[in-house]
Amino acid sequence: MIERRFALPCTGLAVMAALAIALGCSAVGGASAQGGGGDGRGEPSGTLGEDGSDGLGGPDVPGLGPGDPVPITDPDVDGDGDGFTPAEGDCNDADGNVNPGAIEVEVTEPDASGQVPAPADEDCDGVIDNVPPPCDEGLSLEDFDPVNGAKAIDLCAAASREDRRWGVLSARYVRGDGSPAERSPAVGLFDGFGPNVHVQGGARMLALSTGSARLPGHPDACWSESCSSYGPGAAPPGFPQDNPSCPPSSFINDDIGLEVVLRAPTNATGYEFFFKFYTFEYPEWVCEDFNDQFVALATPAPPGSYNGNLSFDGEGRPVSVNIAFFDVCDGCPLGSGELVGTGFSPRHDGGTRWLKTRAPVRGGEEVSLRFILFDTGDDRFDSTALIDGFRWIATGGTVSLETAPAVNPL
Repeated sequence: MIERRFALPCTGLAVMAALAIALGCSAVGGASAQGGGGDGRGEPSGTLGEDGSDGLGGPDVPGLGPGDPVPITDPDVDGDGDGFTPAEGDCNDADGNVNPGAIEVEVTEPDASGQVPAPADEDCDGVIDNVPPPCDEGLSLEDFDPVNGAKAIDLCAAASREDRRWGVLSARYVRGDGSPAERSPAVGLFDGFGPNVHVQGGARMLALSTGSARLPGHPDACWSESCSSYGPGAAPPGFPQDNPSCPPSSFINDDIGLEVVLRAPTNATGYEFFFKFYTFEYPEWVCEDFNDQFVALATPAPPGSYNGNLSFDGEGRPVSVNIAFFDVCDGCPLGSGELVGTGFSPRHDGGTRWLKTRAPVRGGEEVSLRFILFDTGDDRFDSTALIDGFRWIATGGTVSLETAPAVNPL
């Protein structure tokens, strides 16, 4: 499988960028500040001239050809409309995908011409394809710091209201309605879920449980199929999500979630994350009003979502025991090996394979994601959701909202 790795942003070289020329920085992917597509590499943005040129090699700039460095005429003018001037660190003010607010993209697969594009410095930090180490090593299972919960799903970069960098603006553990969640074993940061389920990025993954997010033998583990951490809760408007065949109860319990507010990189066109769902409700309570649900709620809601929920199957069914991808169990397509050592019975319980949700985003947009799990209809027969491998998509093209089985998960 081809790997794309994303680097953290660093401080732009404002003084260097303000000198005479942009030193050949070019973008990979992402829509331009004007919403353009394409792969973004080596194609400076600009207004097309009447002769079909890009408008940058006209008579005022003799000898300038496609891909040549573009002279900077005013370091305080944002020539490509990406929100950064050369004086503010934009090292290529003719390409809206290159600036200190962009994400570094390491490309290892060929483009349409069959060639691997030359490396580029998308974030203008002076280093090409600088990939940082994982940020979730050394975190403990019981850690209840929501910033570390974000790190466990590979959201490493931090941003603030005072800067224009991409990353996590805030993180908190919440109940279903967004109210604060008190510390409990309903949250766990795992380095593996039993012997056969592995992290999909970094060293840890986030587990949310309507009972106890612990494996057998861990402190605070639940030794039955029904343990309560929070009691009755209130769901977001429109939830639990209606299942086309099995309408759920509107009564929820033991709801727990991680809410992160993010600023997208300026060259991002989308994002993706992995998740897995397990439940004690299989097989006795399939298509009943007790079916627990996992919701990935985005604000603003992207087109095609259900009240902002990003994760559902091709029939519109939410993540529950009734989803089409529920295929980890005794007699299911993937068998029961991924239930071993998890506290869920390989003979009597079930879950999904690793699934991947992808969703569109506008470059520089602020988005709130609330990953929520809740018991529906009662407080019994607990469920667990695993979340990991969050990545920004900044390799060009259009990103559509979809959830599908992960290809070759770790």
